[in-house]
Amino acid sequence: MKIVAISSVIICGLAVGVAATFSQATEPASDPAPIYGVTIPKGYRDWKFVAPAQEAPPLDELRAVLGNDIAINAYKAGKLPFPDGSVLVKLAYKRKQSDEFAPATIPGAPTTVQVMVKDSKKYADSHGWGFGRFVDGKPVDEAQHRTCLSCHEGNVVDHDYVFTRYAP
Repeated sequence: MKIVAISSVIICGLAVGVAATFSQATEPASDPAPIYGVTIPKGYRDWKFVAPAQEAPPLDELRAVLGNDIAINAYKAGKLPFPDGSVLVKLAYKRKQSDEFAPATIPGAPTTVQVMVKDSKKYADSHGWGFGRFVDGKPVDEAQHRTCLSCHEGNVVDHDYVFTRYAP
């Protein structure tokens, strides 16, 4: 039970500090992602928090998902599929032990910004979603973008291809 409580405190701390911690990617990407043409949206750091996640090794990351107002309203209403205009941004960091509080795991170096944009006409061939993955504000190569859709199709068809659930 103590582990659950400590984990909850760590996750809450991540949620509160996520926007301030991710200072390396405050501007939109200068280039669109291959395949889908998605860019990092302006102002995403001011969006509302959806949920945290911890990714097991080999990635070994802490992640926080933010959503624009359209996505947040859909989450709150339990509306699936997500409406067009929904945008989700996932911020990923290497995990790091806190210098101030040894039991805490905190965000370390940022690794990626991942973006999903819902537009059922533009992205009809990918179930209405466009994907973008960025490292240091630049899109990764086309081969990496080709893995986005297959992973979402293989795991979360029943949740409109979105992994993240709204945190209580």
